[in-house]
Amino acid sequence: MVKVLIHGCNGRMGNMVSNLAANYDEIQIVAGVDRPDTEPGGKSYPIYENLADVKEAADVIIDISTAAAVDGLLAYAEEKGIAAVICTTGLSEEQVANIGTLSKKVAILRSGNMSLGINTLIKVLKDISKTLHETGFDVDIVERHHRMKLDAPSGTAKMLADAVAEGTGKEMEYVYDRTERRMERPHDEIGISAVRGGTIVGEHEVIFAGTDEIIEIKHTALSRAVFANGALKAALFLADKKSGLYSMSDVIG
Repeated sequence: MVKVLIHGCNGRMGNMVSNLAANYDEIQIVAGVDRPDTEPGGKSYPIYENLADVKEAADVIIDISTAAAVDGLLAYAEEKGIAAVICTTGLSEEQVANIGTLSKKVAILRSGNMSLGINTLIKVLKDISKTLHETGFDVDIVERHHRMKLDAPSGTAKMLADAVAEGTGKEMEYVYDRTERRMERPHDEIGISAVRGGTIVGEHEVIFAGTDEIIEIKHTALSRAVFANGALKAALFLADKKSGLYSMSDVIG
């Protein structure tokens, strides 16, 4: 049995992970942490305001909090020697570096998107981007999310851009705004656009635009369940792993 602590248990994703955990015989949610002003939603496990107050022992932390809360989470994981699945996006370069440092002591899995579909798409992009780029295709990425999402562009859009760049083997420039540019588009760039509105769960579209032909690859999340299930599968994967930095590509094999 893998004992899980959910950091950010009362948010939309935290609630989804809590509900879907019941489908996993190998997982037990032993505790959660969230702000006192959030709605607990009738959970069956104890909820604490601070990580320092948690009494239950856990094998893995699933972090679905905010970037501001991640520093405390990393300190706690280091102190307790607990593996962590970090789903939170919008992290600073310093936080990403700190995650890398911590992974030398405990097992860490960090991903900007826990969806198995998105991570399969990343594999595909790495395979096809070199050929398409070399034959003249330009690349743009458009992501769409609900109005409540704080960071833009999404962590997933950056993951997809990184996959394209790795596939091309080139140093690609990421361009987020062309309003001040009056020039032809350079070939070695990836345009990234963000849409925020309504209740869109998550859509990501990668557009390869060539001469007289366009290839569009799109992933649409119809429910947060795809991310929650990915986080739970990642927790199962990480539970018996030695220290190191892992990704969802390790989970899907």
